[in-house]
Amino acid sequence: MRDGREPGPAEAAETAETAETAETDRGPGAGLLALMAVMARLRRECPWDAQQTHESLAPHLLEESYEAIDALESGDPDAVREELGDVLLQVYFHAEVASERTDGTGYTIDDVAEGIAAKLTRRHPHVFSDVSVSGADEVKLNWDAIKAAERQAKSGGPGSVLDGVPFGQPALALAAQLQRRAERAGVPADLAVFDVPGETAGADGVARAERAGGADGVASAGGAAGAGAPSELGAELFALVARARAAGLDPELELRAAARAYRDRVLAWEEQARSR
Repeated sequence: MRDGREPGPAEAAETAETAETAETDRGPGAGLLALMAVMARLRRECPWDAQQTHESLAPHLLEESYEAIDALESGDPDAVREELGDVLLQVYFHAEVASERTDGTGYTIDDVAEGIAAKLTRRHPHVFSDVSVSGADEVKLNWDAIKAAERQAKSGGPGSVLDGVPFGQPALALAAQLQRRAERAGVPADLAVFDVPGETAGADGVARAERAGGADGVASAGGAAGAGAPSELGAELFALVARARAAGLDPELELRAAARAYRDRVLAWEEQARSR
């Protein structure tokens, strides 16, 4: 939020113009200053950039994130650097849009950076305070405990271990995140197993519970706590996610690997078809 630390529109424009001429200054942060200058000018002079909102930009943030993941999987450092730049652009763009609000809810890229710096400091007391840890596992436990306390303070109540899980993410990633959160909170594993119409909790139900890592091989009642039963296919997919996690695998990455392998097969088939 603008509170005297940030320049007004006129000063910001002047600062941007000055920064654009300082391209020879390659000290730390010079690239970020260049991005600030470019974005300030685009918001003033480009009709497309000037009309963008958080809502219109949201799909681009998702798309650029996926492209960054593709680059990481490719192992090409130049591609990774470029795609991370596209993600950074989206982050900065959202902050720039927010900084222009005049209703008292605005914030700047500095506010965003200060917020995440404060969060990292708060969640790493073994680095920034006098807490001792035995290793990475204890760091994770502390992180989860601090995060739970933050959720409780924010909600004013005990909250839920599932608070903050984004349901807009891909379904496989969503299922895995829900299961991870629940597992860390000590939720019984058999809650990940659903009874669906047309099935019984007999031998097949026990088998499904075991496949999902259910406690004592007991199938969960599909209507527990008011939960609606999914389709048979949905229940099987959810159980497959649990199987992958039990094997130490990321179901999203495994499916992506299978998709890439299938792509390679199709490409090879097309190449053979063309050579006939």
